[in-house]
Amino acid sequence: MPHSLAEQAEVAARRAELIRLRLRGVPFNDERILDLGYASPQAASKDLIRALEANRDAAAAEASVYRQQENERLDALLDAVWEQATTERPVYGKDGEFLGNEVDMRAVDTVLKLMDRRAKLNGLDAPVKTEVSGPGGGAVRLDHVGLAELNKLITAAGDPDPDEADDEDDDLRYVDEDEDDDGDAA
Repeated sequence: MPHSLAEQAEVAARRAELIRLRLRGVPFNDERILDLGYASPQAASKDLIRALEANRDAAAAEASVYRQQENERLDALLDAVWEQATTERPVYGKDGEFLGNEVDMRAVDTVLKLMDRRAKLNGLDAPVKTEVSGPGGGAVRLDHVGLAELNKLITAAGDPDPDEADDEDDDLRYVDEDEDDDGDAA
């Protein structure tokens, strides 16, 4: 059964205060959180999760409305330029001589930009694939590789952008506390 408006307001106020306290780093077992009416730290934790999920759902709904509005705007713009981009028109030279029939290439470019924007807005483009390969383009096996071996691979791969000076990272090396200085497991 749905909660009354008063109960919904009370839950919203309690959750808002819970979020404020957690943002300040107050642990779930602190009296200030338990004094909000939670029976246990676990109950407070579950309620925080519910609050975050509700906010995520509300944000997703707002994003959906925004996406719909943007799609409608793109539709209107596409309608305005589509005929120019798809219908050939006669083209005449400076002396009035007929040169042929062509579509308006600026209109075609505009249509393509609108279509690209729509694809990005709706997530229609396939994600860009990247591949990591080992020295010589071969496969990188990581099933039984220690950090020392990973550091050798990183060194062998080199800096992907040698023009970008970043002195802080020059001496970085991944370290596993379980390995000794030679890279062997302790």
